[in-house]
Amino acid sequence: MSVATPSVDGRAELSAEANTEAALSVRDLWKIFGPRADQIIGTPDADLGRAELKAKTGCVVGVKDVAFDVAPGEVFVVMGLSGSGKSTLVRLLTRLIEPTAGTVVMNGENITAASESQLRDLRRKHVSMVFQHFGLLPHRRVVDNVGYGLEIRGVNKRERRARAFQMVELVGLAGYENSYPDQLSGGMQQRVGLARALANEPELLMFDEPFSALDPLIRRDMQNEVIRLHHELGKTMVFITHDLAEALKLGDRILIMRDGEIVQVGRPDQVVGAPADDYVKEFVSDVPKSHVLTLRWVMRPVDGTVSSDAPVLQQDVVVREAARAVLANQGAVRVADGDQIVGMVDDEDILKVVVAEDEE
Repeated sequence: MSVATPSVDGRAELSAEANTEAALSVRDLWKIFGPRADQIIGTPDADLGRAELKAKTGCVVGVKDVAFDVAPGEVFVVMGLSGSGKSTLVRLLTRLIEPTAGTVVMNGENITAASESQLRDLRRKHVSMVFQHFGLLPHRRVVDNVGYGLEIRGVNKRERRARAFQMVELVGLAGYENSYPDQLSGGMQQRVGLARALANEPELLMFDEPFSALDPLIRRDMQNEVIRLHHELGKTMVFITHDLAEALKLGDRILIMRDGEIVQVGRPDQVVGAPADDYVKEFVSDVPKSHVLTLRWVMRPVDGTVSSDAPVLQQDVVVREAARAVLANQGAVRVADGDQIVGMVDDEDILKVVVAEDEE
């Protein structure tokens, strides 16, 4: 398939200093497991592959020189296969694992320099994590599981139960407040975990492959639930997954990891439309392009064949969603970036993408 290719950087171009305006800013982050790990960084050994480094030093690189920013209100997905370093990365962000080097700044606060008391405050009040294993207390009812974090913070019973009831309703479990975890399905238990995470009113939500153990239909429902809650609450989210379809569905941007390193960072359409290397290209080879690529990838410069009163579609509209309007129009439609006309597409431009899918 041949499509226009907007300028895309495979990796983010970031300054050495953390972005204090970002919800989360990571710079030069390393995690090396093994003896004298901190002495490897900055030496030629740091450039060795995982197998070579382990054979020479006995050390294993979990995360290697990672840097990225997450904007306030963004859903930022980190994906990769098993062993890519994604779960290690998410634990480094709140120092559940201590980094070997680098900085993590969250809402302007340097987490890597925080004291133990500051870290406890961060984990209790500002960040909530949702894991694959729900970690619910089996002897407590749903409402008490949801309010457990507030109980740890010392919130009085009346206030935390009121908050817990609100969160139970928010995640669609109204009527199950007094049930015990073993009376709920896996999907319902994960909703309890999500409600518990939200009860603390965190500034940042982190998800570590929370739905990977769920049945496909329940998993899809939970993905839709995350999308709905993001639209309603606008929380900043970092979501870890090994599933490309999940990453494309949820992410405003996607960071792809391999062997502890960043391979590519970009919007879903950038990852699919301009894979950074053969590794990413293979990852996205089965993705239906019309479901992900936007009109910016297929539009052409405006010429005399498009009418000045032709319909206008925004450049970020997905090709599949734009197809009906384009194919129904007699002639090309105009493509806009906000109020500015930046291109045009016609039925041939749309069909090139769809036909290419059938040929792949």
